[in-house]
Amino acid sequence: MYINTMPIILASASPRRKLLLEQVGIVPKVIPSPVEEEGFLKDIDNPSRIVESLARAKAQWVIDRTTLPRVAVLAADTVVTLEGKLLGKPADAGEARAMLSSLSGSVHQVWTGVCVAVKSRKLEMRTWSCCTEVEFRKISGEEIDAYVLTGEPFDKAGGYGIQGMASGFVRTVRGSYTNVVGLPLAETIQTLIELEVIRPGTTQSLTTQSSL
Repeated sequence: MYINTMPIILASASPRRKLLLEQVGIVPKVIPSPVEEEGFLKDIDNPSRIVESLARAKAQWVIDRTTLPRVAVLAADTVVTLEGKLLGKPADAGEARAMLSSLSGSVHQVWTGVCVAVKSRKLEMRTWSCCTEVEFRKISGEEIDAYVLTGEPFDKAGGYGIQGMASGFVRTVRGSYTNVVGLPLAETIQTLIELEVIRPGTTQSLTTQSSL
């Protein structure tokens, strides 16, 4: 549905973000940024600032190191908040269980910060964040233990993946679903179009045009 007009680098190792882009025809090269999150997690009262700062730092790290004369870098970072408490990725099974227990029967917020950096004749950066409210039904200790044993919680903010086996925990989603997966896709596509990084079309339409 969309085609790149320039190379796109995804500054994230998240397979979910890559898959979301590929589902609409956007083909990125993956170069994960090694920016550490710990130094950005101090401003607990402003999660939007945390995720935006992280996304911008990750994009900047990659754009500073690419030798391509014309390229776009897309970076994102996601955190979960519950009653003012920040939930990142669980470090172990005990922390995963504690996170999921706290989310059980509650409404929490998922925040994703996104930065698009475009290097052409000049450097242009756009950064924003998106918040989605997610309500979990009451989940039992047995369900939590079984889910933790799958290994799915450990690379995900809040200790769960809405697109995976935890989908059965979710009662309602208010806002962008893809934001909870890891990338607010509608807003990202709009920004990439505005910055002329992508345009509507298919690889078949490119082949047709080149043969005329």
